[in-house]
Amino acid sequence: MITLTRILALLALTISAANFADAKQPNILFILADDLGWRDLSGEGSTFYESPNIDRIADEGVRFTQGYATCQVCSPSRASLMTGKYPARVDISNYIGAAEREAWKRNTKLLPPAYAHGLPHEDTTLAEAFKKAGYTTFFAGKWHLGSEGSHPDDHGFDYNIGGHHKGSPPGGYFSPYQNPRLKDGELGEHLPGRLGSETAAFIEKHKNEPFLAYLSFYSVHGPIQSTKALWEKYRAKAAALPKPESRFIIDRTSPVRQVQDHPVYAGMVEAMDSAVGEVLDTIDRLGLEGNTIVVFTSDNGGVSAGDGKATSNLPLRGGKGRQWEGGIREPFYIKWPGSALAGQECSTPVIGTDFYPTLLEIAGLAELPKQHLDGVSLVPLLTGGTIEKRALFWHYPHYGNQGGEPSSIIRDGDWKLIHYYEDRRSELYNLVDDPVEKRDLVSVYPELSKELKKRLDEWLDKVGATYPYPNPNYSSIQYAEDEVKTRDVTLPNLEAEHAKVLEEDWNPPRGWWEETGGRR
Repeated sequence: MITLTRILALLALTISAANFADAKQPNILFILADDLGWRDLSGEGSTFYESPNIDRIADEGVRFTQGYATCQVCSPSRASLMTGKYPARVDISNYIGAAEREAWKRNTKLLPPAYAHGLPHEDTTLAEAFKKAGYTTFFAGKWHLGSEGSHPDDHGFDYNIGGHHKGSPPGGYFSPYQNPRLKDGELGEHLPGRLGSETAAFIEKHKNEPFLAYLSFYSVHGPIQSTKALWEKYRAKAAALPKPESRFIIDRTSPVRQVQDHPVYAGMVEAMDSAVGEVLDTIDRLGLEGNTIVVFTSDNGGVSAGDGKATSNLPLRGGKGRQWEGGIREPFYIKWPGSALAGQECSTPVIGTDFYPTLLEIAGLAELPKQHLDGVSLVPLLTGGTIEKRALFWHYPHYGNQGGEPSSIIRDGDWKLIHYYEDRRSELYNLVDDPVEKRDLVSVYPELSKELKKRLDEWLDKVGATYPYPNPNYSSIQYAEDEVKTRDVTLPNLEAEHAKVLEEDWNPPRGWWEETGGRR
């Protein structure tokens, strides 16, 4: 049934589309960051990191303040962006390369299920949909959705610069890159700048035809590396801040960073932002800004508890790999010259699966409802209307290396229920009253909790979700000993290690600055 709101939104879309330059099909620039947290941008409230170019996308577009990735780790959420489907439906439930079933050797109560190791070829990807419509399609950066036979150019991209099976840059952030799909630059060339330049060059070459440019940064995923100049800039900035008594707390299973003052990580944010600026400036210089949709988002929360443990997502709880808001809430921006809300915010909860149908509708392409099953077009929101109320879902039946626990989530309106598979308990939060997820209300609202759990179970059954199962080798004694080690050894070592990065004579452990005479 077509509602009045939908009719008005479609009318607004028709009028807006008529204003695109020369009535051409709009270009698409999709920018995806890796591991960038919701609070990792100056436009989202960070007072330490600087991101004026990315902030510009939000300022000139629509900032969705309740925007989500579909998973707390990378490959699943990236699969959703490409397919318009939840990760559980395409069976990519963990980052590709993670141990599964009996190959999982950590001392945990459960063993993680198997998962698909490549993007299904039977799906029509976002790139394939646009390519069929006459668009030239370009990919640069991190793919992590399959190995040979399932690279970007196997899924609809005409060009592939750097996309292969690895989830982090194999040679680090400076040339030589050791990347089979990216030619090395000059010794010490910086990876984010290279990806930005490649994207800008593609746009320059194809400025007279409709294009989909998908700029998928490896930044700010580990290894945590930036130039010496950027480290010096942010080391001085951090030195001017009040010295924290501590940078970490143990939140249930793992130490979690509570402070944004890591100078190398801040340099990574700025380097990526500068690369975004080069691409945006190219679009402006070519006169394409009136006919180009720009999307910016990230694949999961900031890394506060795993890998480099280099950022904090406060006031949101948790981070990458974890089931709380810090693990799944993301920057979520759409800059569309036809939007009635340009420069404004939208508080309606939205999720990564929504990009696929949204971009199809903005471009005037036919919907593919059997493909983007789990997304809805956000055009009504972009044109001042509303979308039908719906629940959002997550399923992560694995243990992350960031301390996350096997769990499933439903968010419906203000309410969020997390169900854990280790002990079959649930947590219930009201995200309006308690956005930091500190007050579990399961015992206060038992009937609501049961209803949400029932709906979550129905969804899991519908999408064919897989589940973890008991680990016969689990040792409760070893688990207790590991908890003590985390508190008495790991936590103090982290505090010392992260304090050293701010010392004037600090040098990287692997000395990447010296390898190129300081050019790094």
